[in-house]
Amino acid sequence: MKYSALQIQEHITRGSQLLSLSTNSNHEFAAPEVVELRNIIELHEYQYYVLNHPLISDTEYDQLFALLKSIEAKQPTWVTPNSPTQRVGSSLNKSFNTVQHLVPMLSLENCFSSNDLIEWEKKAKNIVDAGEVQYCIEPKFDGASISLIYENDLLVRATTRGDGVEGEDITNNIKQIRSIPLSAPFSQYGIQQIEIRGEVVMPFKAFRAYNEKLAAQGLAPLANPRNAASGSLRMKDPNEVAKRNLDAFLYHVSYYNLLPGISQASWQLANDEAHTNGKPILTTHSDSLQFLWNIGFKTPNEIKVLVYGIAEVYAQTIAFAEKRDDFPYEIDGLVIKVNDFALQDQLGMTTHHPRWATAFKFKARQATTKLRAVEYQVGRTGAVTPVAKLDPVQVGGVTVSSISIHNEEYIKEKDLQIGDTVLIERAGDVIPQIVRSVIEARDGQEQPIIFTRNCPECESELFKEDGEAVWRCINIECKAQVVEKIIHFVSKDAMDIKSLGEANVRRFYEMGLLQDIPGIYRLNFDQIGQIEGFGQKSKDNLAAAIAASKQQPLHRLIYGLGIRFVGETTAKVLANEVQHLLEYQHKTIESLQLLDDVGHKVAASIFHFFSNEQNIAMLQQLESLGLQLVNTKKNTLETGGLQGQTFLFTGTLNKLKRSEAEAMAEKEGGKILGSVSSKLNYLVVGDDAGSKLEKAKKINTIKIINEDEFLALLAAN
Repeated sequence: MKYSALQIQEHITRGSQLLSLSTNSNHEFAAPEVVELRNIIELHEYQYYVLNHPLISDTEYDQLFALLKSIEAKQPTWVTPNSPTQRVGSSLNKSFNTVQHLVPMLSLENCFSSNDLIEWEKKAKNIVDAGEVQYCIEPKFDGASISLIYENDLLVRATTRGDGVEGEDITNNIKQIRSIPLSAPFSQYGIQQIEIRGEVVMPFKAFRAYNEKLAAQGLAPLANPRNAASGSLRMKDPNEVAKRNLDAFLYHVSYYNLLPGISQASWQLANDEAHTNGKPILTTHSDSLQFLWNIGFKTPNEIKVLVYGIAEVYAQTIAFAEKRDDFPYEIDGLVIKVNDFALQDQLGMTTHHPRWATAFKFKARQATTKLRAVEYQVGRTGAVTPVAKLDPVQVGGVTVSSISIHNEEYIKEKDLQIGDTVLIERAGDVIPQIVRSVIEARDGQEQPIIFTRNCPECESELFKEDGEAVWRCINIECKAQVVEKIIHFVSKDAMDIKSLGEANVRRFYEMGLLQDIPGIYRLNFDQIGQIEGFGQKSKDNLAAAIAASKQQPLHRLIYGLGIRFVGETTAKVLANEVQHLLEYQHKTIESLQLLDDVGHKVAASIFHFFSNEQNIAMLQQLESLGLQLVNTKKNTLETGGLQGQTFLFTGTLNKLKRSEAEAMAEKEGGKILGSVSSKLNYLVVGDDAGSKLEKAKKINTIKIINEDEFLALLAAN
């Protein structure tokens, strides 16, 4: 199935028109319009399931699908066998072998409101008279659906959802997911073969870590956890799948058959006896989750909720929505299932979905909107960042109207233009981003984005170094840079002046009370006292915080200066190498490169900073105002049992914060490096260690230890 660019543009435009017509109570849809609507939905299913290249947001697709369902409900004779409402969307990838599911993997009907839930229950109770129904509620994981088949206790096949009838064989890739058992004791319960359904997800933590690895290699980041999970299952190399740290939840037993010689009646009797003894097996949905959990599967068992009545179901949708961002993985709604299997059997299913389950969808995390303009911001290092200005749109409960688009190369890579329809996304604590431009929706009125060549603040000509993607303003007196540098200087990890946050820095600057970093220590408190909101207590707190900052150790001052490429770790290295900071006036690039963890790029940046007369004058002013330019801790750092040893920490430590561990190593004379090199003695590895661990394994001189071994090393010294 292929569509021309013209067909795609026409379908997108026509889809918007049909949705608009649906809001007109006087409009009666005709049969030809229904045919159009089916064709539009088929296009979007193809783009989403086959090409993994959606043209619209999930919510917009749901609206189109709901419109088609409502029209067909009013006109049953218009329903055709090939209508999207009569089948499941396809996602077959021809590069994998396809196999048939033992039982079709159907879709779920969607609900978006309490009224939808009431209607869903009403339809169910028209089929069975069950009184008050118990429901099992569990998160709707936003990942990739899978089916697992176990025979004689062994995992023999894993497949994608595919077109619902057959899916792609991804067994080797699924075996890389450690939360999926390679074997399970089904035979102990009389089961010879069983098919289990579930969802593969990429936790936010793994998603961020993997994107950091890609960034370190200069590669484009993954768009979102859902696409990352889905794309991982189709990777050719299972070893690459393993690197993504995927997870999986299993939540449905779709089929099973018994061992030879065991009848269904005798098995059911044993089942009932086991249930009486507190060992539930396949009598209700919640029992099946418990059963799978007990034999080693990761299920929603511990986060499911059992309730009676649809009012309680809706109350749970509100409760789950409020804690949505507390989950370590993306969920986009809830799945509500009739708990009793006997009732499920009575309710049955359509060709599209089971009648005993529905999905309640949360507010969209994706949306499409228009890119109207591009503005530019200047950071403390002079980096000029383009910001896309959008028509305001709600995404995940937040109104988004501005999104960073990083640099000129990013704009070209995404092929962004003024006037484009863009698909944006916000998931969990992931910063909103533009997934892509919908170039198929262009009408010829779009304009290319011409990246500015002059600073938006001071009009100075911008400069870009060879090999870098970022344009910079190199005017040291540029107002935007001055403000950002002051904000960085007073920040928590630098001089930690608590009462002088970003808002006050900008306020004082605009009022002419603060124009540069030394000006912090010359603030006129009589004038500040006249500002609304600054009483005596506020003035005293600010004065105390500024005075205390004068005693901060040298490495904090160095970090606060905002020298390019000099982070907290490198700042400590620089502080430990000199008795007085101004000694760096006399260092060469070559001598700087001899320092631990300082390469040519970092050395050149340090050299240029201390070669600048304005910077030296600023440091001299700071010293005259009482700040510490002398390394008062240098002598103490040259003692201790770890003197001369270098350390680097990677991954998540369980007993200590990384900053605490680094401080403990430094207290014993150790030095902290920022990257893996032959100068490193110890790499301390926590959970989810990444590329640093792989690189360290290739250098024989590096000792790789865990957190407990690090603590033992400290104790021994």
